[in-house]
Amino acid sequence: MNILLKSAKIVCPENKALHLKKRDILIQKGVIEKIAVSIDSPSNSKTINYKNLHVSLGWFDSSVSFGEPGFEERETIDNGIHVAGTSGFTDILLNPNTNPIPDTSSDIVFIKERAKANSTNLYPLGSLTKKSEGKELAELFDMKNAGAVAFYDFKKQIPNPNLLKIALLYAQNFDGLVFSFPQDGQIKGKGMVHEGEVSTKLGLKGIPDLAEELQVSRDLFILEYTGGKLHIPTISTANSVKLIANAKKKGLDISCSVAIHNLVFTDENLEEFDTNYKVSPPLRSKSDCKALIKGLKDGVIDFVTSDHIPIDIEEKRVEFDNATNGTIGLESAFGSLNQICGLEMAISLLTKGRERFGIASPVFKEGEKACLTLFDPDLEAVFNLDDIKSTSKNSMFLESKLKGKIYGIINNNQLSI
Repeated sequence: MNILLKSAKIVCPENKALHLKKRDILIQKGVIEKIAVSIDSPSNSKTINYKNLHVSLGWFDSSVSFGEPGFEERETIDNGIHVAGTSGFTDILLNPNTNPIPDTSSDIVFIKERAKANSTNLYPLGSLTKKSEGKELAELFDMKNAGAVAFYDFKKQIPNPNLLKIALLYAQNFDGLVFSFPQDGQIKGKGMVHEGEVSTKLGLKGIPDLAEELQVSRDLFILEYTGGKLHIPTISTANSVKLIANAKKKGLDISCSVAIHNLVFTDENLEEFDTNYKVSPPLRSKSDCKALIKGLKDGVIDFVTSDHIPIDIEEKRVEFDNATNGTIGLESAFGSLNQICGLEMAISLLTKGRERFGIASPVFKEGEKACLTLFDPDLEAVFNLDDIKSTSKNSMFLESKLKGKIYGIINNNQLSI
């Protein structure tokens, strides 16, 4: 496919010669053939000349859930990949929260086969333990060879510290990356929202910051003992940021992420008992929210994620106590992040993180493969149901004012708009 982008403003802080410059970009057979002030349209190319067209390297998301296999009513792989592409993402990591849970090499092969030949690249995470039960390590080495980029018991703590120790030691033999969800289940108990003034007022069982910070502290002590590579997904408290900052100063091989909704919303949004705001980790206090944003700006938090989790309506339209955790976030990721951080930082956050998972980062220059996201960063609009392409509609961003419109992506010699 041959494509000519006309008068596209390039947002690429890594390439100072092109950053914030307007250029025509000719893409032929999936490769950036030419970047120039003006390029005549070849007869066999599709010309794209959208209003206020901006272009960056393709975006990456480290925590995306669909449903297939087992929960296709939430989201299929095909539609999920379409949603990711039209939301600007060229590369996503798929969480292991299906049925069956992917804990063998054949499970990883199935997911990769279902997702191949698309404009958005899907990289599966394998379960760290068999059936994600936290008792016995899964086939980590075999799953790595089959294409798993890391290992994660999705949204579940590793209850046995010795098991985490063994996992970190074992994974070093093949440069494996271990995830550990930051929540102590015994401290959490039956809690479902942030423990504080709001939970007390609403009569909802709370999850104290301690539940997260105790787990983070434990995991960092184990990492310091064993060595290896650890990733802590979706932290949510101010003290977690401090703990990870100290670990990085010690030289530990640690990374972490934050869900975009934990940067935007707080526990005060729970006052209407809207189950779309029920997530794990929970929405925290304003002070936690501010600390997370500062942690991003300081570089302590490595990257952001939509933490996209489709949940069908039957599991959300119930009493708050009984509702399933999760919000979708792919479609609203850029519009919300752009408001919080501004354009350049938002793009920097959305394009970083691939190397942590052994994925090659794209490069914005002539002769390189075209892996690009097309967007308008200035259009402001209220996010509504018509903007949701996911099968499930459980978004806490509904009725929020967002800034930015996604036109689509160019990747793998395909145009997805």
